[in-house]
Amino acid sequence: MKNLRKSYVISSLLLAALVFVLAGCMAGGSSDEASDEPDTDKNSESANDLEEKVVVYSPHGKDILSEFEKQFEAEYDVDMQFLDMGSQEILDRVRSEKNNTQADVWWGAPQVNFDKAKEEELLAEYKPSYADTLPDMYHDEDWMWSGTSITPEVILYNTKEISEEEAPKDWDDLLDPKWKDEIIIRYPLASGTMRTIFSSMIYRTYQDTQSPEEGYEWLQKLDENTKEYSANPEIMYNQVAKGVGSLSVWNMPDTVMLAKEKGYPFDYVIPESGTPVLTEGIALIKDAPHPKAAKAFYEFVNTKEAAKLLAETYYRIPTREDIEDLPAWITETDIKPMEIDWTLFQEKSQNWMEHWDNKIKNTEKDKSGE
Repeated sequence: MKNLRKSYVISSLLLAALVFVLAGCMAGGSSDEASDEPDTDKNSESANDLEEKVVVYSPHGKDILSEFEKQFEAEYDVDMQFLDMGSQEILDRVRSEKNNTQADVWWGAPQVNFDKAKEEELLAEYKPSYADTLPDMYHDEDWMWSGTSITPEVILYNTKEISEEEAPKDWDDLLDPKWKDEIIIRYPLASGTMRTIFSSMIYRTYQDTQSPEEGYEWLQKLDENTKEYSANPEIMYNQVAKGVGSLSVWNMPDTVMLAKEKGYPFDYVIPESGTPVLTEGIALIKDAPHPKAAKAFYEFVNTKEAAKLLAETYYRIPTREDIEDLPAWITETDIKPMEIDWTLFQEKSQNWMEHWDNKIKNTEKDKSGE
């Protein structure tokens, strides 16, 4: 576990003061803010009641995990150790450790991963203090996991090449022959985002016909307008930014981040008929070795202040409905979620994607090996 926590060193009094202030904010440090939250395990137990450490498995990346490591440790004096890896890797690892549990918290993964873990009895029930701020669609019915953020999928376009008026307004508009060789797509089989979008296009008609054929025909037409399937997201971004192609399909938070942080000429359209919206979640691991610290961490990374920080700095759209003063790119966007049976979706998606790869994809456009 080489990636486990590094020593936390406060290099100056100024930095120490800053960390203290931030930690206070994240924990709802002001008396006014604290009074808004109902009593919880976190609030009713002092830091002295917690175990000496908490182990977190997460795909959120070093930037987010390191920031919350510092703030959590400053608040609770509990050693937070994290392992940063992909969602599917976490599921496989938690499964392999079922009889010798190592992790306490699983922070981050699409709901389908958590549903699978629940089915295999890998998770522990926990209803958080902010439960009444979460719509039913953003938590498990038995509180084996709860949603932390949502990721809508969008049509991305180059604003130097296409005006807002010209941009496709819905998924089917992408099939218009005028977009031939204008679409750059991240190679779907290696991308959770793209697998979700492609499978959703099949699911739209499958739910009524119980056949994937109409969805396959849609993907065939999209392939005819596609210029290339890029090996990774960075290549896709660059190809669209340079105007090699003027369109793609991707997720909304990344599109906003690329435009704001890197100055890419990107904007997006939320498809009018609805779009798949992934729910990212958090869960406690069954038989966790540090259950009290695990609950404290669960609450800590889902306070109002944490949700706002994640929205403003890391472009995460919170599932809590009581977060105020969120960025305009969230509050001013009307998102129509596509209704999806995620259990069926998970069951069928692998076969659908293999069919696309073997029967539909134009291999000359496949740049995934380059």
